[in-house]
Amino acid sequence: MNREVTLPLIVDDRGNLQVAAADVSKLLRMVGGRWLHLVEAGEEGLDEDTVATLTIELAKLADRIDVACIAHSSGGAP
Repeated sequence: MNREVTLPLIVDDRGNLQVAAADVSKLLRMVGGRWLHLVEAGEEGLDEDTVATLTIELAKLADRIDVACIAHSSGGAP
């Protein structure tokens, strides 16, 4: 199954980007890292396999954002 995610970007009335893609990808990685830290610390109610799967998916999404930004900044197609 191919699942696509569209992230609307927040722009002001002049079209200026208000949230940098690098900040979004960093946030996604930080969330996954925090979840892993909580599992390692023995936080109750967190399933280790589920957290691992979600963390991997967040990292993949962050990677896709980074690749799209690199392609855009180098003039290539995403």
